[in-house]
Amino acid sequence: MRVGVLASGSGTILRAMLDRNLSIEVVIADRRCRALEIAESAGVAAVLVERTDYSADFDRVEYTHRVVEVLERHAVELVAVAGFGTILSKPFIDAYGGRAVNTHPALLPAFKGWHAVRDALDHGVKITGTTVHLVTEDVDSGPILAQEAVPVLPDDTEDTLHERIKAVERRLYPEVVARLAAE
Repeated sequence: MRVGVLASGSGTILRAMLDRNLSIEVVIADRRCRALEIAESAGVAAVLVERTDYSADFDRVEYTHRVVEVLERHAVELVAVAGFGTILSKPFIDAYGGRAVNTHPALLPAFKGWHAVRDALDHGVKITGTTVHLVTEDVDSGPILAQEAVPVLPDDTEDTLHERIKAVERRLYPEVVARLAAE
């Protein structure tokens, strides 16, 4: 199955997927980032669909159509969202509903949203973790495909806890994507 990856950051999850020899056809980013460099160095198409508008007037639907157009041009069958900084709208779900997965740094349904690690620490939980789920229109609400717990240590900061969660994500997420791509 042809996989597309949406990324906005350092590309560590992308690197883990490439190390697992997943058939990644294209990596799309919404900003210049290390993930694009990793894709290019691996011989994978790297496409910047730059988001230049962060105002309240941002046309999310038009932007989503641009992303979907790139995915379709590369005949992507499964989309792995790996830290993509822009929430896509209904046209993405229409095109890839049931064939798009995301990873989230918490044990959903707890701590949805962008600040999940901080929220876990603020609530004093003793265990958090990572969740791999299908993407739906409601952010971080899709059916759960896999989860793994990560203990919260007494001296954890947001950075130390997030790094331990990311270590689990870099193993679990590629496993789930590989399983889906083989179906």
